Parts: sequence; C-alpha cells; structure tokens
Amino acid sequence: MSAAALEAPRIEFPPMKEAPALARWLGLAPRFDIMATLERGPLCYTRLLGKRIYFVNDAEFVKRILLDNAANYPKSVTYRNNLRPFLGDGLLVSEGEFWRRQRRLMQPAFHLRRLRALADTMAGCAAAAAARWSHATIVDVMAQMNAVTMEIVAKTLFGADVSADIAEVADAMAVLQEETGRVRLRAFFELPEFLVRPRGREFRRAVATLDRIVARIVCERRAAAARGEPPREDLLAMLIEAKDADTGDAMTDRQLRDELVTLFLAGHETTAIALTWTFHLLAQHPEAEAKLHAELDAVLGERAAPAFDDLERLPYARMVAEETMRLYPPAYVFSRRALAEDRLGPYRMPAGAHIVISPYALHRRPDYWPEPEAFRPERFAPGEERARPRYAYLPFGGGPRVCIGNAFAMMEHAIVLCAIARRWRLEAIPGREVATEPRITLRPRGGLPMRVVARRA
Repeated sequence: MSAAALEAPRIEFPPMKEAPALARWLGLAPRFDIMATLERGPLCYTRLLGKRIYFVNDAEFVKRILLDNAANYPKSVTYRNNLRPFLGDGLLVSEGEFWRRQRRLMQPAFHLRRLRALADTMAGCAAAAAARWSHATIVDVMAQMNAVTMEIVAKTLFGADVSADIAEVADAMAVLQEETGRVRLRAFFELPEFLVRPRGREFRRAVATLDRIVARIVCERRAAAARGEPPREDLLAMLIEAKDADTGDAMTDRQLRDELVTLFLAGHETTAIALTWTFHLLAQHPEAEAKLHAELDAVLGERAAPAFDDLERLPYARMVAEETMRLYPPAYVFSRRALAEDRLGPYRMPAGAHIVISPYALHRRPDYWPEPEAFRPERFAPGEERARPRYAYLPFGGGPRVCIGNAFAMMEHAIVLCAIARRWRLEAIPGREVATEPRITLRPRGGLPMRVVARRA
C-alpha cells in the first residue's frame, strides 16, 4: 500500500505596498514572489480569499501536469478571464475538442517546409531595421524589437495586406496588452462573463480596430479565392485553405479572427521581449558577444542577414537565444487547474486547485542548472540537455499544448539577432539599473535604452 499523501507547505507573501489599505487588510493584494517559492521545495501553496493557489517547482511534477496526466489539468480560469475578451477562442484560450480540432487544422502551417518560405521575409525586415540605426545614438531596444517583430508577423501572417494598417494595429495591441497584463483577482476565480469583460472604452475600441482590419483582410482573401487567384505564401492563406480531415469543414470567419489575433500577439511580443533580454545579456558578457560576432562573420560574410539554410551553421546564436530564455523566459508563468484530486510525488493535489507553474523559477533551480544566475550559452551545446530533466526547461510550455509557433519564434529570434549583431553592438547605459516588470510577459521595466556602436558598414 502506498504511503499517505503529504500536504504541501503553506507560504505567506507580504501584501503589495502600493495596493489600497483596505485591499491589504482584507488580504486581496498579495505579492507573489515566484523565487521565494523555491525555498519551500517542489510544491507549496498560499491562500487568496480562502482559495488555495499552488506553486509547482519540480520538473517531474510539471511533466505529470503538462504531459502524463494532462487531461486532468486544463488551463485555469486566468486565461478565460484575462485573455478571452481580447483573444476569443484562439488556441491560447480554447479547450477540449474544439482546441484539438483547431490545433489539427493549424499544425501544417507551422511545418518546417512552410517556415522555410517565410525566412526571406523575416530577413528582409530584420536587415531593414538594422540599416535604420546610426552609430553612437541611443535606442530603446524594447521598442525597436517590438517594431521589427510586429512588421515580421504582419508580413508573414497577412502578406502585404496589413502594411498600411500596421501603426493602427500596433496602437491597438499596446492597449490590449496593457489591459490583459494586469493581474487582478478575476484571474483566480470562476466568475460570470459579464463581470470579467473589460468595460473601458479604450479597450473596446482597440478590439473593434483589430476586428475591423482582420475582417476586411479575410473578406478580401476569400473574394480573391472566389475569382480564382492563386493562393499567397503566407500563414493566412494556409489557415483559410485548412480543412478538417474528418468533416472537410474549414474555419469560420470568427475562428479565423480569433486564431489570427492570437498569432499576431504571440508572434511578436514574446520574441521581441526575448530579443531585448538577449542584447542586455550580451552587453553584460563581452566574451559571449565576441563568440557570437566571430560566428556571424564566418558564416554571413558581407550578407546583411542569414537565410534559412544558414541557421544550422549558426549554433552559437541558437545557444545564446536558449540561454536568454532560460534566464528571462517571456512567458515566465502560466497556470492550470486540477479537475480531480491527484498526486504529485508524495504530495496531494486537491480537486479544484489553482496551479501556478513558473519557468522563471524552474530555470533557476541550482540542482538542474549549476550557478543558475550565470549567463552560459554553452549549457545548450549539443548533448548537454541529457544532464537535466526534460521539463526543467519550458520557454514554450510542454506537453500537447506546447506553443505551436515555437519553431517560428526561434527562427525569427535567430534571424533578427544575427542581422543586428552582424552590424552593431549594443552597449548598456552607465548607471541605469535594468529591472524586470512581470506582467503577462516578463519585460524590462521602462524599456531598455542602449547605445548603438557600429561594428561594420
């Protein structure tokens, strides 16, 4: 007979100092210090209005939640309450059979042979962005990376159709990301939809802007197909053409809208943040920067950006990207809920529990990552992954719901990084402290101003 299950230890967090006094007194403003949970072992919990919120910091426990017993751990109410008003029922939010159908429909669009066709577009956007900089100027790297990755996702998703709208789309995205990036009580509780729907006029206007632009583009594409025009080489064309293997049905306009907006958000913001942290870390570690530059000079020569076939000859660039996402995973935290009682190792996980998994914390466990705070791209040299559990590294999640666009994101990161680093170095501003701002993604607080220094023409 197996031993009785243990109860996870409880952890108390201090309230947010900037929260109203009444909220602090009622216990409605906890500060969830993710790193503090590491000190309590692989599993611990806190309370919020009587609800237990569990923090899981063990690779094997995470594997059970995301893979081995994934059916028992759907996404938490956080996604529906925070993201559904903006993303609808896109892949990031949807569940069950609807999600499985949408995932099957969309998966072929992200096969490697499809991504190859998008590499030249990415390279063109990256090279053009690098050419706009000037020696000895100061740029906000966060804003610059947002601009180039938004242009990339616009062109790879919609082709040229959104070029005239990109400023309007960018403004709408900024509003929506600001709203959904705030962590509120609604993130942890089942609430009627009318209570979680944002009421702000600016938010509603931003959603309406995206809806209008996406609807127009989809309508134009369907009309072009009806006229017999050949399909384009972008992700939208692939999604419009996708048919369910069992029923032969295509996506409705609403389904297309939700998936396109989800891809637009996921396809630019997380990669922009990862690139921003990459340049910050390279500036702090000149030996790693020198290795990257030597690799780029040897592989690219005088070319402004890598082609698809160059990427496998740029292993250090990939290692730099992966180590950056270990230290600063843009999706630094995500959540699940337990449908039925389960057991994680020796611990009981009660039914209905809200579960928080933090790649940021997992990526800093010293038993998985010796000297975890050190920036060492060589951790990701071929074969090194055998030294650690598979689920100790989760920049794109894991299990059946691993990010569908992970290969797209890694290709985008490599191409933009190489195009900029081939031409420029980015230096830290002396005396400026760089701090994290944990919202829905992990970004540098207040952007990241850096000085541009020319390497070559």
